Amino acid sequence: MNTNKFNYVVCFGEVLWDIFPSGSRAGGAPFNVAYNLFKMGIDTKMLSRIGNDQLGHQLLNQIDQWGITTDFIQVDQERPTGTVLADFDEHGEAQYKIVKEVAWDYIEALPKHKELIQNSKAFVFGSLIARNEASKKTLLELLEHSKFRIFDVNFRPPFIDFEFIKKLLYKADLVKMNKAELRTILEFLGVDYIDEDTSIRHLQDYFNLNEIILTKGSKGARYFVGSTSYNFPAVHIEIADTVGSGDSFLAGFLSKRIQGRSSEEIMKQATSLGAFITSKSGACPDYTYEEFRTFRENNCCKTS
Repeated sequence: MNTNKFNYVVCFGEVLWDIFPSGSRAGGAPFNVAYNLFKMGIDTKMLSRIGNDQLGHQLLNQIDQWGITTDFIQVDQERPTGTVLADFDEHGEAQYKIVKEVAWDYIEALPKHKELIQNSKAFVFGSLIARNEASKKTLLELLEHSKFRIFDVNFRPPFIDFEFIKKLLYKADLVKMNKAELRTILEFLGVDYIDEDTSIRHLQDYFNLNEIILTKGSKGARYFVGSTSYNFPAVHIEIADTVGSGDSFLAGFLSKRIQGRSSEEIMKQATSLGAFITSKSGACPDYTYEEFRTFRENNCCKTS
């Protein structure tokens, strides 16, 4: 396979069209991570599945135009390309209706994927992909080949299987969650929320997790590594919409984490990219790294 054995990341899960009142946009949480990682200069492989239909052809064409490889996006001959009916509330928060029984529910594990995952710097996955047994089985198989597993918790009711979430938490090396997801996981475990530190330390001990990222929107984010934690305030910006803000935060984080940079540099990149994307419309806006770098240097110290 023509893969870089040192610097690429594999993102596994849904690739789809977010259908907003204003038009359709390529999306899916793991793809949003892949897109923004690619924009950060990280070679990224998206492992997913689309339908052999017009929406699928348009999606492949769009991804190809962006310069991201489509070599690992399967084409389903029976099921349609995934779609999500999306809208915004009065606070700019996106609301989603995720169509069921689509191509990404049936991602297959192929022989070539073993080497792909083994040679990657990191393997990124979420919880929504496990709503169907076929993709769930593939995820479990691929996880066994990864040396750095990043679980991006992404609760989308009613597609939440807490017993399986628990299994994924045990398998993960790094987990990203927001405050609401933290409380939900604690509730599932029968543990009362006391404060952030106590709650995260409990999860670290329970699941033997060394690294946890806690995102808090306008209140910033925290990064827990072993017994150490780093607190970063949010970058003050004018919000366009919040679609993909957490995904872009994770992309910014990983772009520095896999390079072995300092925790301060990692979190500066994460909070800056999350804010930059939130200031634009959509999770995958057109931009250059130079535009982002200018934004980061001009805004990273202007906190809310």
